[in-house]
Amino acid sequence: MRRPEEGEMLNVVWKSCPHGLIEIDRQGVVVSLNPAMERILGLVAARATGRPLQEVIAHRELVAALTEVLRTGRRISDSSITNAHHEYVFNCVPVIQCGSVAGAVGELRDITRLKRARQETAAARNKIALLEAALEGIYNGVIVVDGDARVVMFNRAYCDFLGLAPEDVLGRPVWEVIENTRMHVVLETGRAEIGEVQRIKGHDMICSRIPLHRDGRVWAAVGMVIFRDVEELRLLMRRVDRLQSEVEHYKGELMRQQGARYTLEQITGNSPRMLELKKLVQKVARNDSTVLIRGESGTGKELFAHALHNASPRCARPFVRVNCAALPENLLESELFGYREGAFTGARKGGKPGKFEQANGGSLFLDEIGEMSLNMQAKLLRVLQEKEIERLGDARPVVVDVRLVAASSRNLEEMVRRGAFREDLFYRLNVVVLDIPPLRERSGDIPLLVDDLLQRLSRRLGTIHKSIHPAAMEYLLNYHWPGNVRELENVLERVLNISAGEMITIHDLPVRPLKKAVEELEKTVLRRALKVAGGNRMEAARMLGIGRTTFYEKLARYNIC
Repeated sequence: MRRPEEGEMLNVVWKSCPHGLIEIDRQGVVVSLNPAMERILGLVAARATGRPLQEVIAHRELVAALTEVLRTGRRISDSSITNAHHEYVFNCVPVIQCGSVAGAVGELRDITRLKRARQETAAARNKIALLEAALEGIYNGVIVVDGDARVVMFNRAYCDFLGLAPEDVLGRPVWEVIENTRMHVVLETGRAEIGEVQRIKGHDMICSRIPLHRDGRVWAAVGMVIFRDVEELRLLMRRVDRLQSEVEHYKGELMRQQGARYTLEQITGNSPRMLELKKLVQKVARNDSTVLIRGESGTGKELFAHALHNASPRCARPFVRVNCAALPENLLESELFGYREGAFTGARKGGKPGKFEQANGGSLFLDEIGEMSLNMQAKLLRVLQEKEIERLGDARPVVVDVRLVAASSRNLEEMVRRGAFREDLFYRLNVVVLDIPPLRERSGDIPLLVDDLLQRLSRRLGTIHKSIHPAAMEYLLNYHWPGNVRELENVLERVLNISAGEMITIHDLPVRPLKKAVEELEKTVLRRALKVAGGNRMEAARMLGIGRTTFYEKLARYNIC
């Protein structure tokens, strides 16, 4: 006889199991579903139990497998089932009582992410193997050491030159293998040494030593010896940089599959405004309150949405992003709420879950929510109130547990006054507000941003890391930056592509046309007048001494709400 505590323990295991579980009796009637199976099938256990299996589950393969187990009493293992871009492994075992089949238990395991990660990892390994083969075929010597200055790679050309076998070299400290080496020094300083002369076996060689950075620290170094000319060395350096960029790319892809990519530590800025903002994010991340992120275009609103999710208890659950401005109303509705099979012409067979369902248990980020139509605003308000959604073409509600994070570069209060944004939705969103300051209001962060962006762009573009002349930095500090951090990044990327030297000078930076400068000044004056006038346009026009028509024309020209 089973003890009561054993029954309680089995119940806890049943509910907390990450894989979907379903139990049916001898007649094929659903006895119970665990929460994971509810999410997979889009069902509510209370509405599914006590009903025949065929009425509850739409997947014929799953119904057939469970029915087969009831009929034969034999288990079914590792069957494959596909459902709306997800791939599952299905196992089913009979429940035997007194020698006969009394029911069955089915299990669904979602292997979609695992399979995708394996494929991407295999592709990354193939890239690395390809590069290793290329390095072996290069005439010049190449050595790679780890963070402890021990040799982890030594190509055949270098081995032949030194008269050593690879097995005699790998794992040894680099100074025991190469005379006059400075590889360990490069690991300590983190600074590259390009085109240095090194005496090896009585010959003056042209050598380069390059540190490899990961997560803000030096984790390895590459050394190269030019036996013939400098051009071959530069070619090899570009290949190594491309390898690091591709590894970072696959790492980023895996992180994107797992959810949010950025944390507070990765957001550059230590100005008082930014430090205060980061502290606020840490506080509000602890609860599930709706958060509204406001700020001009290019200020990094999405980065803070990522960081908010990663700092919250939901960090291990999905982080789903939707740009409301990128989709027309009909597509946005199906994207958010999903649809069932046959809901409209072209609807995918089997239907499709929406972003709310995909974000269940995690966070949903709605960017540029001010672009959402009034009709869609009403539907979003209902979801926030009822905590459930309905797929297009399906009257059955689906309960969702989602933390909503919204962002807008538009003035939502002004839109409410004009009737372009629902007041009730605005107050639902306006629980906690994060105001991201424009770059012109935190110019003290520009040197940090420039250094961080130059490092990341250099790695991505495969160029050497360049310093910046004080005069050029002064130019950047004095610029208005209407496009904020995004504009700064674009400017630096352009400079890295066109500048020839190792230092960025003021001559490398784009010249600001007079017309553009005047427009930026005019936009600033218009915004300040509206702010002082409390949003009253007539009063703002009067303060500026211009007519109402002229004032409205300028607002329309600069897209100021």
